[in-house]
Amino acid sequence: MDVNAKRGVKHVTAEWQMPQILDSLAKALNGTGPALRFAEQSNPSLESVPENIAVVVATSGTTGKAKEIGLSAAALFASARASNDYLGAAPGDTWSLLLPLTHIAGVNVLVRSLELGREPIDLRNTTLETIPTADFTAIVPTQLHRAVNESGFLLRHLQSAHRVLVGGAMLSGDLRKSASDAQLQVTATYGMTETSGGCVYDGIPLEGTEVEIREGRIAIKSTCLASYYLPTRPGETITPIADSDGWYLTNDLGHFDEGRLVVVGRVDDVIISGGEKISLRAVEEFLTPLVDGEVVAFTHPDAEWGERLAIATTASIEVDHWQELQGKIRISLGRHAIPQDIYRIAEIPRGALGKVDREKVLRTIKSKESR
Repeated sequence: MDVNAKRGVKHVTAEWQMPQILDSLAKALNGTGPALRFAEQSNPSLESVPENIAVVVATSGTTGKAKEIGLSAAALFASARASNDYLGAAPGDTWSLLLPLTHIAGVNVLVRSLELGREPIDLRNTTLETIPTADFTAIVPTQLHRAVNESGFLLRHLQSAHRVLVGGAMLSGDLRKSASDAQLQVTATYGMTETSGGCVYDGIPLEGTEVEIREGRIAIKSTCLASYYLPTRPGETITPIADSDGWYLTNDLGHFDEGRLVVVGRVDDVIISGGEKISLRAVEEFLTPLVDGEVVAFTHPDAEWGERLAIATTASIEVDHWQELQGKIRISLGRHAIPQDIYRIAEIPRGALGKVDREKVLRTIKSKESR
């Protein structure tokens, strides 16, 4: 593919209504319109993309650093068709949209809907007391947790679906059991923006996807792989997602158990809380210059969020100062990067090489709480 052959980019904004989004997306996919960019923040430097790119999704990726990922129409259609085929979705069936379009999972719902010839039921900001039914939907574990524990309109909507895809973070066994007890038909998905979203369902790769384990890390080769990492600022270059053999090496750790992929953790320090990726290092580096002491970010298991973000610090932070810091984090890193718990400790535990021992931080906190 000639990366020098360009097409324009149109940035989707919050003001766009569903008919406009679907019409523009259809044109982007069939090549009669500009590529569409879905992102929370603008990127003025991204005015054009390689000709084969139909959609751009901005993501923090697996390093906490912002990335612009270019996806071809072929990859998005391959993902949508593999998903619809797996689920047994037929023309005329409906998807509901419960996820933001700034995430690949939300975009996927649109493409799957286009494939079925039906407009998705947009429930992202609904205030309806009676939620319509849909054949299929996709959510993150935090939404599932809220549904089964609050027993409100969302739960009834999910109960009406033939299948509920749950991705964006690890689905715990306890939460899956709660969903089953609530008569929900749940499928756990694994994937990322680089793979056009979920490409492994309940541990089984979808049609067109291969998975290998390389020194503990998950590697993926698929018809739904994205094409490029695109520039996030002037001077950066376009980088292919896959290697020369067509494989993408993820930063996730995993293994196979009786033929099913089991994801066990991440190579780096990026965690997923409520479906949002958060870099622990980014939180630490942002807060440390703003407080009179050291800061370490860590997580502990949480039934609602999956992983609950917290910080431990040697600084004494007053309530008013913490409220000010929360506002600064929201502006710079996003609301999802605001720690939900803050602890003061005498010193930050470190290993022999001076590296912060996050697990020991958590043990220290638990030890103090148990006294």
